[in-house]
Amino acid sequence: MGWDFFIKRPIFSAVLSLIIVLVGGLALQNLPLSQYPQIAPPTVTVVASYPGASPESLVNNVAAPLEEQINGVEGLLYYSSNSSSSGALSITVTFENGVDPDMATILVANRVKLAEPRLPEEVRRLGVITKKRSNDILMSVSIVSPKATRDSVFLSNFASSVVVEEIKRLPGVGDAGVFGSRDYAMRVWLRPDRMAALGVTSAEVVRAIRATNTQYAVGRLGQEPSVDAAFVVPVVARGRLSTPEQFGDIVLRSSSADGVLRLKDVARVELGSQSYEQLSMLDGKPVAGIRVFLQTGSNALETADRIRARMDELTKQFPPDVEYSIPFDTTRFVRSAIGEVRTTLLEAAFLVALVVFLFLGSWRATLIPMIAVPVSLIGACAGLWIMGYGINILTLFAMVIAIGIVVDDAIVVLENTERLMREKGLSPFEAAKESVREVAGAIVAIVCVLVCVFLPVAFLGGIAGVLYRQFAVTVAFSVILSGFVALTLTPTLCALLLKPHVPGAPTGWLAGVVAGFGRGFDAVAAWHGRVVRWLLDHPRSAAGAFLAIVIANIVLVAKIPRSFLPAEDQGYLLAMVALPDGSGINRTKAFMDDITPKLRENPAVRHTFAISGFDLLGGGERTNSGTIFLPLKDFGARPPGGEALARQLNAIGMTQPDGMCLVVNPPAIRGIGSAGGFEFYLQAKDDDDPARLAANIEKLEAALRARPELTGIRVFLRPAVPQFLAEVDDVRAAALGVTLPDLHEALQATIGVVYANDFTLSGRTYRVLVQSEAADRMDAAAAGRVHVRAANGAMIPLSSFVKFKPSSGPEQLERHMGFLSARLICAAAPGVSSSQAIALVEEIAEDILPVGYGIDWTAQALQEKRAATSALPAFLLALLMVFLILAALYEDLALPLGVLLTVPFALLGALLAVLVRGMPNDIYFQIGLVTLIGLAAKNAILIVEFAETARRAGRSAADAAIEAARMRLRPLVMTSMAFVLGVVPLAFASGAGAAARQSMGTGVLGGMLIDTFVATLFIPWFFHLLSGRKEKPTPVQP
Repeated sequence: MGWDFFIKRPIFSAVLSLIIVLVGGLALQNLPLSQYPQIAPPTVTVVASYPGASPESLVNNVAAPLEEQINGVEGLLYYSSNSSSSGALSITVTFENGVDPDMATILVANRVKLAEPRLPEEVRRLGVITKKRSNDILMSVSIVSPKATRDSVFLSNFASSVVVEEIKRLPGVGDAGVFGSRDYAMRVWLRPDRMAALGVTSAEVVRAIRATNTQYAVGRLGQEPSVDAAFVVPVVARGRLSTPEQFGDIVLRSSSADGVLRLKDVARVELGSQSYEQLSMLDGKPVAGIRVFLQTGSNALETADRIRARMDELTKQFPPDVEYSIPFDTTRFVRSAIGEVRTTLLEAAFLVALVVFLFLGSWRATLIPMIAVPVSLIGACAGLWIMGYGINILTLFAMVIAIGIVVDDAIVVLENTERLMREKGLSPFEAAKESVREVAGAIVAIVCVLVCVFLPVAFLGGIAGVLYRQFAVTVAFSVILSGFVALTLTPTLCALLLKPHVPGAPTGWLAGVVAGFGRGFDAVAAWHGRVVRWLLDHPRSAAGAFLAIVIANIVLVAKIPRSFLPAEDQGYLLAMVALPDGSGINRTKAFMDDITPKLRENPAVRHTFAISGFDLLGGGERTNSGTIFLPLKDFGARPPGGEALARQLNAIGMTQPDGMCLVVNPPAIRGIGSAGGFEFYLQAKDDDDPARLAANIEKLEAALRARPELTGIRVFLRPAVPQFLAEVDDVRAAALGVTLPDLHEALQATIGVVYANDFTLSGRTYRVLVQSEAADRMDAAAAGRVHVRAANGAMIPLSSFVKFKPSSGPEQLERHMGFLSARLICAAAPGVSSSQAIALVEEIAEDILPVGYGIDWTAQALQEKRAATSALPAFLLALLMVFLILAALYEDLALPLGVLLTVPFALLGALLAVLVRGMPNDIYFQIGLVTLIGLAAKNAILIVEFAETARRAGRSAADAAIEAARMRLRPLVMTSMAFVLGVVPLAFASGAGAAARQSMGTGVLGGMLIDTFVATLFIPWFFHLLSGRKEKPTPVQP
């Protein structure tokens, strides 16, 4: 069955295309919609708490045993831990891309269980939590009291118990939680003076609470075996306590009916908050901020709509003076970015149609190739569904690129049909049959090359592989379907819609425009033919020019800086607040209350969502730190450019007298780093002294700050935070019969907090915490007045054998890959690429760091270094695949080389384009280069295929090449210009996601222009060079 079968059966051809559209349309309805696919590496967090422990104690007693077991878990990329002075430990375990997050969580949890027997008893009692961490934050929902009748504790618990639970159950939500959650806790505020007077110690208070606030099992009366019991009656005892009054009535001591000492006699009991270290504020008002994460593979826009709808339903059940708002919503950027790409898609389709019309001069003829666009693109959605992909920025990019590609095959058939009708006077039906016979081989070759050029990148690992893969699969499916449509539906439409060629010029102004364009193109074609013949006659000049192009490519590749991902304006900024070491939470809150109105004065800022006590970049809780989310107004209501706006706001934040506020642009892809720029760890591989690590990080920081190529440098190690050292006289304590556990529990209950046990309130479990009143723990002298019981029953103040000496030490300690480390973030200055900045940091570190110290990249910088090594193999494999496919199709090893020799022209155009626009060689540009290999090969195939056919028919290689260049120039330029104008909206994009679109579009645009108007001059020479020495074939006899 030949391809003319479809021409003879037009309804059959149309039905096949309709089936493709229907199946693709059904798949489109079920594809998830998000900004990016799951690009960020899976991460698992391990959280433990050791109240009262110093960072050094956490590192040695908790972090080290856990890390020893976690190290080497399957699929591990790297891990790091953060031990803070608040007693909190967090270990973040990052896995390779492609590892299942649920399986990674199970693997880490199993390793944690192996380490638990080696952990302190208090840590095991509080629990070690292992959970999957979602990096894809969707939005933030704020619960607010407009009239300020509800405090932050009520708002936080209402959000946790009511709103968060409802949101978690919605389809598409991966996780949800409250920023700086202030969960209820039964707070027992001790009064050391009353306790000393009444002879009660904190250890006795804790024991009494644990003994009373518990559930005792009793049994059932008449339970079998029994003596003829007619009934079985359960007997229950009083369970856990639930109100402050019940806790206040706990008996501490009883000597007679009038001598009962209760907890309320020595302490104040209230229903308070578990933690007072963080406070969330929205535009200056206290709120409970709920962070919502997207489930992997879910539709971001649909999930956000579900959350809004559910919140509207819940609002009807809210208590008085409680409302909600959504100040931070990443789907605003996603909607805008996808909307911009959809607009680009329509613009590209219009420009492609315009090019086709100018070349063909007929709306009928223009309609034929444009039908291939919806069939191919909608049909490609079925392929995305099969592969488990979705609609995102990358797949939409691929569709924009594919518009210019999918019309190529149809244009080749259409233009050849028009030529046969014009030159040979064939009817549309006969011309369509002859046309598809002539070009079927070229179309099959083009489809094979364009598909196979992307095949190797589908097997690349890491983030680069994910980015390449989604783009490549979309283009591949579109091209396969476009080739099918070009060989089935397009010739059928040509036979049905085209009119026989009638001599004479058409009339009308539009016809005049088309005719004028045709005359201009004929002039260009004549010039093209003269240059082609000149190059064939002057092979040395042609070789010299080609060699110059190759050298220019080498120079430009070395000159143009490399980068990973372009910085994007994502519709929000992050501000990091830092006050002097030792600053309290109230001072931090006051500073943030002062700075947020100044930030809101900028007309581009929509809201300020401030969390005092939370350090997003440094990790963990710090009383002298804070984080401010700055959602920006819509792109149409402000100037674009997140980094430029961050610099404007830094002029305010970095000039405050009491502290600093560093405003940064978020990372281009959420989950890869905490902020834009890059980060790394300075590791002390042969040393565990924080002081020496601090000395080396200070030396490195000074060297980095001295270089103008770097900016935004920040070190998170604070080695000399003011502290007190509690020195215990062990000999005196032993002589008085005071045990060290009782002594330290008294210290902990006074200065820190003791976790007694749990209580139940409204069906939820909360903690019972014991701590001294605020006035009794404001200085070391007050702590010394706390009493403990000696062996003889006497009450002895702690000051008798505990001395508090001023000291200093680290506020938190970090470890990376098992080594004591200090984290540092910085960014490249304007005009400097990230690859140049990374190389500079490595050079400086190698020069100044002593033996035993080294740097280890993490987050986006690590991914950039790994991606840099994957670009060249992808490029070479794409070239190899083109060569192998063409060698198989042509049964020749020389002709494929002629096709591949056009690639340097496309590469030169792409490099020149990004050089002129001052862009780096980033991953989007590299994806465009792989695309250019296929497109350059496609152009060459159109000429080489016809030239080889003519040579086999008996013509010389030179004559065959010249004739092929003349015949195929028009469809070649038409298809190329259709593609070029199709990517113009990408190259000059604006709005959300513009940086990525510009990076990809600019390189492809420049490459195709040079390939179309320069490489086509050399293709005949390449063909003659590689085929001219072959024996002249004998013409085939009929």
